[in-house]
Amino acid sequence: MSAIENSTLAIVGAGSVGTATAYAAMIRGSARHVRLYDIDAARVEAEVLDLAHGSQFTGASDIDGGADLRHVEGADVVVITAGAKQHPGQTRLDLAGTNVEILRGMLPQLLERAPDAVFLLVTNPCDVLTVAAQQITGLPSSRVFSSGTVLDTARLRWKLAQRAGVAQSSVHAHIVGEHGDTEFPLWSAASIGVTPLLQWEREGLRVFDHEELESLADQVRNAAYQVIAGKGATNYAIGLSAVRIVEAVLGDEHAILPVSSVLDGFLGIHGVALSIPTVVSARGVQPVTSTPFAENEAQALRESARALERVQASLGL
Repeated sequence: MSAIENSTLAIVGAGSVGTATAYAAMIRGSARHVRLYDIDAARVEAEVLDLAHGSQFTGASDIDGGADLRHVEGADVVVITAGAKQHPGQTRLDLAGTNVEILRGMLPQLLERAPDAVFLLVTNPCDVLTVAAQQITGLPSSRVFSSGTVLDTARLRWKLAQRAGVAQSSVHAHIVGEHGDTEFPLWSAASIGVTPLLQWEREGLRVFDHEELESLADQVRNAAYQVIAGKGATNYAIGLSAVRIVEAVLGDEHAILPVSSVLDGFLGIHGVALSIPTVVSARGVQPVTSTPFAENEAQALRESARALERVQASLGL
């Protein structure tokens, strides 16, 4: 796609995820102006230079950035990737306390410089941080949300497509709930084309059974741990996922993506951010509260909410 006219994307954090997000935005031409901010001046200036040197070959007009918050001013979308890094053996929820405090110091300054922006959190644990960010900023839940299970859903569709022998775009399945250990697929609504997963055949044989689907769900749930164990961080896929969400906002697409926003009554859940299919547009996000959940799936979503409520309570959220 071509860069959206006069749009500005600000990315906070020049670590592996922030720079992957900037790189993906430039390659895809997701915004006219890409800005990268980090408190580490030497690091962010070097990253901006490296990206700028290749900008002639990308769809973005320009890349700039530094350790001065002026780079965030007037942004249409602010993507927050800054925070403590998840190490091998750590869960996303282990990072909660440290990263909430980082948000308390950062968000008021960002909001002052980009008062009309939509804020997208990528830092983990993204669901808990979404609740914290909404409380800190006072913004409506439509304007402060997280990447949620967009990447988890992409991982699931990739695996299902491989097994079924079809294009990923023909797989219709979502991971919902926490972006973490209690996430789960909405199997009741999953299909390939219009064929329910369990009825899909390849060379005359059924491809999936319940055991196979649960194994795939477990692989998706643990995929990030596998990547972190091997290379220390996940960055490319989450950068691409974040940019896909940014494009839906800047392009006013009204795309359906499983981002995480604070729920207000869906299936009896209040004050917890969880991923369900959501309309993403220039106005921000609107959860699709008509999304059908089987009874066991509704119960699983409530259990996901309770797990996050315990963490939020421990943090005073």
